[in-house]
Amino acid sequence: MATNKNIQEPEVNVGEALSKTEKFFETYKNHIIYGSAAIIAVVAAALLYHSFVTVPAQQEAMSQTFTAEQYFRNGDFEKALNGDGNALGFNQIISEYGSKSGEAVYFYAGVCNLQLGNYDEAISNLKKYNGEDEIIAARALACIGDAQAAMNNLEAALSSYKSAAAAADNVLAANYLLKAGIICEELGKTAEALKIYEEIKTKYAQSPEGYDINKYISRIQNAQ
Repeated sequence: MATNKNIQEPEVNVGEALSKTEKFFETYKNHIIYGSAAIIAVVAAALLYHSFVTVPAQQEAMSQTFTAEQYFRNGDFEKALNGDGNALGFNQIISEYGSKSGEAVYFYAGVCNLQLGNYDEAISNLKKYNGEDEIIAARALACIGDAQAAMNNLEAALSSYKSAAAAADNVLAANYLLKAGIICEELGKTAEALKIYEEIKTKYAQSPEGYDINKYISRIQNAQ
């Protein structure tokens, strides 16, 4: 696909899958499995820049992603992933071209699988993303955490969210830290959760998560 720096992705609730754990986790599941619009917008901008800087050897492969990306932006993750019978989906593009079509195809495929509830496949795709953009790399780690949380593999999800926050090293890390804190509470690690929430308050007070973080801190403190 040719360079399309002006294209904007729609808001995508990455990882729309319900966890069936305790009441607390059910109450706060949206914080765990929904990606914020701000994060998606930033990631989309980075994807569009890095995915479509082409060289002649890549042009044919990358041109195949156009229709799949259109379906992705429209929220039709099934067709984005598996094609429409005429145009290829990300699965076929990866099978035929691999990373010649750009590292972003693994991220796209991972998000599609996450949306469709194919959690093992999502994790496999996302782990193959090897792009240089730190924002996307961090987001891929967080999406892996979303898939693990949806499968109730909470310890693994916690590790992934912590890794995502460390990789982001910017205001977007607040979202990943909040997910980590909620997972800690679900696992009974309230002291660790409190420490994470206080980190959000100290380092990312101006983030959307930072504005609401006092209620998380107060809940733990009042329970002690």
